[in-house]
Amino acid sequence: MSRLAVVCGGSRGIGKAVSCLLAERGCRVAVVSRNKDVAQATVASLHGDEHIAFSCDISKEQEVQKTFEMIQKTCGNISYLVNAAGINRDGLLLRTKPEDMVALLHTNLLGSMLTCRAALRSMLHSQGAAIVNIGSVVGLKGNSGQCVYSASKAGLEGFTRSLAKEVASRNIRVNLLAPGTEYASDSFTFLPVFSISATIHCYQRTTLSPLTGQRSIYA
Repeated sequence: MSRLAVVCGGSRGIGKAVSCLLAERGCRVAVVSRNKDVAQATVASLHGDEHIAFSCDISKEQEVQKTFEMIQKTCGNISYLVNAAGINRDGLLLRTKPEDMVALLHTNLLGSMLTCRAALRSMLHSQGAAIVNIGSVVGLKGNSGQCVYSASKAGLEGFTRSLAKEVASRNIRVNLLAPGTEYASDSFTFLPVFSISATIHCYQRTTLSPLTGQRSIYA
């Protein structure tokens, strides 16, 4: 049976592009999105017919747990997890509502923590398992008007580094892709593919297309 890849936020942007590439490379893909209809539309567009859509708000622990239990029951052990789900609400800190801060941190940081935690027990049974978290160059360098978003992505970098050390002995790889800006729509301009070797993948001074991101993740 082909390997199972779970792509959170797999219905748009980099997540959708990654879902397409993994399907083309022979993986079974579980597309996880808040919007079940959009996830199902993405699944219908993938190469092959063993893919499945799941609806889940990754910022909610019980939803994440139930979703990953269903994935395990329906599809088997997870080999790959890509955390591409995220939100951004730009604004100066003085004008940012506390509820928006919480929403950003819960989705961009806590959400990835919850999905990694939920997937790990299954991944322990898969040879050569891997996790890729989608961060941002803003998390590494900061940016005016994006204090909370930057904090969420900086936290994700620290989480990724620490988790990589925790599970290295179990032969599970954990890496971070930190793009600059990216086209979130399905209509985008293709950019050259970069050679990737570093643990932290960082793109600066260029707009990242989903195609570039997908190949970086696959590498």
